[in-house]
Amino acid sequence: MAASAASREVFTEGVRAVLQTWPVLQIAVDNGFGGIYGQQKADWMVDVVQQYFHDNADLQQYEVEDFIAELMDQEFNTVVDDGSLPQVSANLLQMFGQWRQGALEQLKHTINTLTQNKSQRAKVTAQPTQSDEESNDDAQEMECEASGPSVSRTHPPPTQDEEDGWTVVRKKK
Repeated sequence: MAASAASREVFTEGVRAVLQTWPVLQIAVDNGFGGIYGQQKADWMVDVVQQYFHDNADLQQYEVEDFIAELMDQEFNTVVDDGSLPQVSANLLQMFGQWRQGALEQLKHTINTLTQNKSQRAKVTAQPTQSDEESNDDAQEMECEASGPSVSRTHPPPTQDEEDGWTVVRKKK
């Protein structure tokens, strides 16, 4: 029983290595996409993913991709569309296969290879953006210009504030 628990821990370390070296998850944690408990969610995700493998027999790659995509969406409000999910899923499936076959030395080697690359963390810096107020004004102007005839106007059409807080833009007649 102790050997089984020890070998299961090796697979858990493999899952941790894959997820901690995945740039999408790194960016989500580093930039607070998961809230103040983003790092705890990432650690929790390791346990959930390894348990998913143990609870489900003969997983297919698309199933693993869907499961991880759902976790990222629910926990980090992140839709993964950078094409990295197939690689992450393939790595996890490979490690689980090694674990099931009892190839623990090979699994440890795979983990070591991944963790050597861990120092190469992805860095993201936010671009300066306009304030929300300026963005909304631009959007309203663009909507007015796009919906009206192609006549240049020097003044935007008059607006009316409705009772429910909506702003109505009407074309002058």
